[in-house]
Amino acid sequence: MKNLYMLLRTLISIYILAGILLFVFQRDFLYFPTAKTTHPFQIRQFSMSEETIDVIVLNNGKDNAIIYFGGNGESVVGNAPDFTKIFPQHTVYLVNYRGYSGSSGSPTEQSLYSDAQHIYDGIVNQHKKISVIGRSLGTGIATFLAAKREIYKMILVTPYDSIEHIAQDHYPIYPMSLLLKDKYNSSQRIKDIKADTLIILAENDAVIPAKYSIRLINAFPASQVTVEVIKGAGHNNLSQREQYYFLLKQFIHTSYQGQNSLSVSSAIKPSHP
Repeated sequence: MKNLYMLLRTLISIYILAGILLFVFQRDFLYFPTAKTTHPFQIRQFSMSEETIDVIVLNNGKDNAIIYFGGNGESVVGNAPDFTKIFPQHTVYLVNYRGYSGSSGSPTEQSLYSDAQHIYDGIVNQHKKISVIGRSLGTGIATFLAAKREIYKMILVTPYDSIEHIAQDHYPIYPMSLLLKDKYNSSQRIKDIKADTLIILAENDAVIPAKYSIRLINAFPASQVTVEVIKGAGHNNLSQREQYYFLLKQFIHTSYQGQNSLSVSSAIKPSHP
């Protein structure tokens, strides 16, 4: 009996210690800030709460605009050459999150939301229509902005319904609804989004399994969302496919509609966290 008691005490101690470490270092698992790099593109700085956000500006001076929110470890300047070509009639704003690529501060859910609104409000009078593109982590920021501001079109690349749901599946023995600081509950905001939306998925996405994307898709009215699956692509190599850029360009420049949410589940291979 004494040995059993000692074993239980040890297991409980390990559980509590691991939970404390998970809580303290959780943002290190979510955000992977990129280093500042030298590039030839224009940078516009936005000041917010004593922090400075570096935003890369492409094709400056156009009537319409696109704001791009990247993945959690993405150096957004990597999109600049391709976006300059496929969006020649749009000014494109590539957002470097707090702590990323020259922007000051540290990323948190609420600070990235605040920065997104501040950037939108800083450019809205310069453009007739503003669209948003979010990739991976950035889809949570894109849906937030689309729910709070007037967005013409929205593109979500490898999105999720909620970071909280993903975290809970990864750490099932912990109450992530209580421990998690940054939850990015995109599906809860769909009711407030009016923008026509394209969702692009990778067939073999092992980072954001299909079930999380499908939950988000099913939260949209079927008439509002278009879904495309890039066959053979994974989460990180999606943008290496020619089809990816074709879909971005086609959706932004036309009233194109493709596959809807009713059939997407059959087009994606089952995936598990």
